[in-house]
Amino acid sequence: MNFLSGRIPSNGNQEMTSVRKRTWTAPNGEAKTAWLVDYTDNAGKRRAKQFARKKDADAWSVGASWQVSQGIHTADSQSVTVSKAADLWIAKAEADDRERSTTKRYREIADIHIIPFLGKSKLSKLTKPIIEQYRDDLVATRSKAMAGKAVRALSSILSDAQRRGLVAQNVAKDVKVVRRSREKGRVVVPSREELKAILKAATDDEKPLMMVAMLAGLRFSELAGLRWADIDFAKATISINQRADQWGQIGPPKSAAGYRTIPISSTLITTLKAWKLRAKPSDKDLAFPSATGGPQRYQNVLRRLYIPLQVRAGVSFPKLDKTGKPMLDDEKQVVMTGKYGFHALRHAAASSWIAQRIDLKRLQVWIGHENIQLTIDTYGHLIVDAGGDAELIAAAGADLA
Repeated sequence: MNFLSGRIPSNGNQEMTSVRKRTWTAPNGEAKTAWLVDYTDNAGKRRAKQFARKKDADAWSVGASWQVSQGIHTADSQSVTVSKAADLWIAKAEADDRERSTTKRYREIADIHIIPFLGKSKLSKLTKPIIEQYRDDLVATRSKAMAGKAVRALSSILSDAQRRGLVAQNVAKDVKVVRRSREKGRVVVPSREELKAILKAATDDEKPLMMVAMLAGLRFSELAGLRWADIDFAKATISINQRADQWGQIGPPKSAAGYRTIPISSTLITTLKAWKLRAKPSDKDLAFPSATGGPQRYQNVLRRLYIPLQVRAGVSFPKLDKTGKPMLDDEKQVVMTGKYGFHALRHAAASSWIAQRIDLKRLQVWIGHENIQLTIDTYGHLIVDAGGDAELIAAAGADLA
């Protein structure tokens, strides 16, 4: 076995990189040739990488030398695949007691939107151009909202891997999916007429839940976890101190901002007092328990209560099949479905408060947002003051008259 070497200094600390020609005889007698790059990594450990062509070895050697000098090199043998890094990222989230719904979402994003593209790639081989191409491929095949979530998730995976010493840099850190403001969907709020129609069509047992959703702006998980102890009839308030996830597990609110107290109307107080007298008993003190006394499940409420209620109220439209055609039942009648998701009732509460000229800080607190920018981004287009605008314009005109 013979070696021909030429050493290239990799940085000012006298660390060396060499490209050597390696020749040997295979078991079948065939002469073999390769080019071996021998170098010292960030930790001072000697490593080697083999190439079939000298120009590939030279090019890699120059790049590796620069990476080592910048402290951003990771040897392939020390790296893992994107798929393995994603598993480690999700395992950490589970160990940190993140909610089951959160870790489930992480797994779905990784399995559907990251691993099919990059799963087999080693972290050490990822470059910013590779991630930029990944971003472009996502945008071409997914919505920009989902593409953005996937790129952010990949960046989190690489940050976690960097913390573990499995990669020296996060090449996805500055890669973004830019959505123009006109591409960002605005919240859709049911009209007052539609909300009244839903309440009119609701049974006595359905109305309390609907009214709390419409007037207090609770998330469904907060409604499912709401206790009678959290409703203060004397002060006319509802306090959020816990929530129930999609599996019915009781836990803390979604964030620190989720802990809040919301004032409610005397009409809602009267409705809840009457409901308390006939509500199903719950050993968890739940205001809206399931038939077994535990938290209600979101899909059950949609299927059994909310969607049928909207259909009865006429707040509905035809359900479409995969081809976009209206679905028909066994009697050849068009199948109708609800017009709004449950979250639209939360938007209805916010819209109502805005109509009453609530200030932004109160809106942020009552709706449970972590920061006021999120509140502005979500509901800013609803904050209009036609009367105030007219007064300002008239005053401006008067100044010039």
